[in-house]
Amino acid sequence: MTIDYLVTHSGGFHADELMSSVILTRLYPDARIVRSRDAAWITPAADRIIYDVGGGFDADQRLFDHHQRDAPLRDDGQPYSSFGLIWRQYGHAYLAALNVPEADIDGIHAKTDASFVLPIDLLDNGAISPAVAGPLAAMTLPSLLETLKPVFDQGGAEAEMQAFHNALTIARAFVEARIARSAAGQRADGMVMDAIAAAGTDRVLELPMGMPFRPAVIRAGADHLLFVVTPRGEGDWTLGGIQAEAQGFALRADLPAAWAGLTGPALEEASGVNGAKFCHNGRFIAAASSRDAILAMARIAVAEAEAAGL
Repeated sequence: MTIDYLVTHSGGFHADELMSSVILTRLYPDARIVRSRDAAWITPAADRIIYDVGGGFDADQRLFDHHQRDAPLRDDGQPYSSFGLIWRQYGHAYLAALNVPEADIDGIHAKTDASFVLPIDLLDNGAISPAVAGPLAAMTLPSLLETLKPVFDQGGAEAEMQAFHNALTIARAFVEARIARSAAGQRADGMVMDAIAAAGTDRVLELPMGMPFRPAVIRAGADHLLFVVTPRGEGDWTLGGIQAEAQGFALRADLPAAWAGLTGPALEEASGVNGAKFCHNGRFIAAASSRDAILAMARIAVAEAEAAGL
């Protein structure tokens, strides 16, 4: 079977068919995108995939619309948009096409569906309440993509198609960057787990480079860890706190208050550590010029935290 056409609707575009197009053009790079509502195009045929138009859902016929009365729902009753339907059908193949390791595909597929695909589905269907979307709704990715539509008096089929392809390029960058970040998180996981084992009962986690670490720390039950040390290029090292909760900025322990906002000699004097370079006024990160200096700062920060009962 050869897919020659990727068919979606003409006119104004939304995030769901843009994101669907990202997936499908990766899998079928030689297929031509056709934006039409003509019956001849939106009728299932062997040479096409139809999405966000067509008035029905039939994966076997490669028809993925969600506007009809009997539109498909997720197992929990939440609605799909065309993006959710395309992701369900083609997401695993898309991840494989991006060279995501086979062992990671199921996990990344599920995580992406829950954290990225579902919100777009809900927004497209008007299923997120204003209380959730809030005053920042205009800053969501779907809303930002829609700002790329032609303005009302500069439209027409050619302008709409050009705007669609411009928006598709941007949507692709977001989707593929997100997948790359998820895949990197999977790679980091094993490295962090090894570092946790090496730390033992120490309250400082030392990592070989900056990487996502909190998920592994939580999964390992490493509640004793208070700070993370990593190198930061050109000889710099950093000392950072660990978030207490997945959301919010509160840390398990802050860096010493006496360091807040200091740099250079002033921080060296306040900390007593030669090579101390910087401490953010928010007390969540500090830097030093060597590993020995940053570990010395870490020991002082741990001692102060433990004295405070942490």
